Amino acid sequence: MRRPVAWIVAVVLFAEAFGVALLNWIMGILVDNQNMSLAGLDPDVMSRSSKIGGIVFGLYFLLCGVVALLMAVRNRPAASLGRVLLISAAVVHALLGAFAWGLLGLTPFVYLMVVLTLIVLLLMTYDAQGAPPAAEQPKAPEDGPAPLSGPPAPTTP
Repeated sequence: MRRPVAWIVAVVLFAEAFGVALLNWIMGILVDNQNMSLAGLDPDVMSRSSKIGGIVFGLYFLLCGVVALLMAVRNRPAASLGRVLLISAAVVHALLGAFAWGLLGLTPFVYLMVVLTLIVLLLMTYDAQGAPPAAEQPKAPEDGPAPLSGPPAPTTP
């Protein structure tokens, strides 16, 4: 079940990267064409910042998709940086979902929650693979910790 989830998350994040970049690029073009201004800001600055933000977020989701793709291909958990990227993507989807519920409605909220669920499922299924079962874990010595160094302690009869 791990590999199909990883493939699905990779495809969804790739599509989302393209969609976010395209949406912000179109918003930048609209701001530029209509010469919009917000609180006296320069329309050119707003247009450029929208395009740059779209590219940055697109690359971010693309990188998260690459991490999920590598997990699917290798069938191994992500390294620490990849894990942090996927956790941050889950947090971003949770926050966007909270905003979408209030501003956009139910459909975008459900989409974002499905993606959040897939990312969390991906992280948890590969996390369960890394931990050995309780029967195979080494047991601690019952006499307490071993001495660090030096001669053995004298014993009294």
